[in-house]
Amino acid sequence: MQTWTAVAHRGDPYRFRENTLASLRSALDRGADAVEIDVRLTRDGVPVLLHDASLKRLWEIDRPLSSLTAAQVTELTAGGVPTLAEALSATEGTRVMADLCGGVTPRTADRVLDVVREADAEDRVYYSAGAESLLTLRAAAPSAELALTWTSTARPRPAVLTALRPRYLNYRFSLVDRDLAHRVHKEGYLLSVWTPDTGRSMRKLLSLGADSITTNRIDTLTALRKQAG
Repeated sequence: MQTWTAVAHRGDPYRFRENTLASLRSALDRGADAVEIDVRLTRDGVPVLLHDASLKRLWEIDRPLSSLTAAQVTELTAGGVPTLAEALSATEGTRVMADLCGGVTPRTADRVLDVVREADAEDRVYYSAGAESLLTLRAAAPSAELALTWTSTARPRPAVLTALRPRYLNYRFSLVDRDLAHRVHKEGYLLSVWTPDTGRSMRKLLSLGADSITTNRIDTLTALRKQAG
C-alpha cells in the first residue's frame, strides 16, 4: 500500500494567519503529518517564521525583516511572528519542512542549524530550497534531509544531485505528469509537490505517485485519506 505525507503549507492559512503558532497548531489538529514553515533571519540573526522579506503583507508594517531585531519584530507584531525555536516547541514530535525562502548564506545555515540542534529536532526537521541555497546548507550539515525545490521539468544536473543528495525532489504541482513522476522514482528520489488546493488536483497527484503533498487546504487532503480508509 502506498503511503504519502500530508504537509500543511505555512500551517492552516485559511483559518489562521500563515506561519503563526495558531496556524501550525490548527494544521496538526486537522491531521497534518508535517508542517511547512518559512524561515528567515532578523537583523540580529534570529531565525523567525516569515515568508516575505518584509512585514507589509501580513502585518501592515512596511519594514524589511533584515532591518529589525527579533525584539523589534516581537514588539511590532505583538508576538505574532514566532521564532524558529518557538515553532519547534509548538510542533514537538511532528515533522517540519523548513523552507529557507530568504536564501542561505553560511551565517543563515549556522543560525538555523544551531536552533534545530538546541531543540533536539535534527531527526524531524528537513529543509527545502533551491539548489544554490541547499549547497550551502549541505556544506554545513552533511547528514541533513533535503528537499530540492525545482521549477522546471528539465532534470536537475547530475552534479547538483550528487552534491546535494536530496531525499525529495520538490516540484510545483502543475509541472508533474506521469513521465516526470516515473523519472523521479526511477532515479531513487521521493516526489514532493506544492501547493494543490483542490481535491481533484490532490487525487490526480496521488494517482501519479506523489510521496508528499504540501497544501494550504490540509483539511481537504486529510479528508481524502479518511475516504480511502
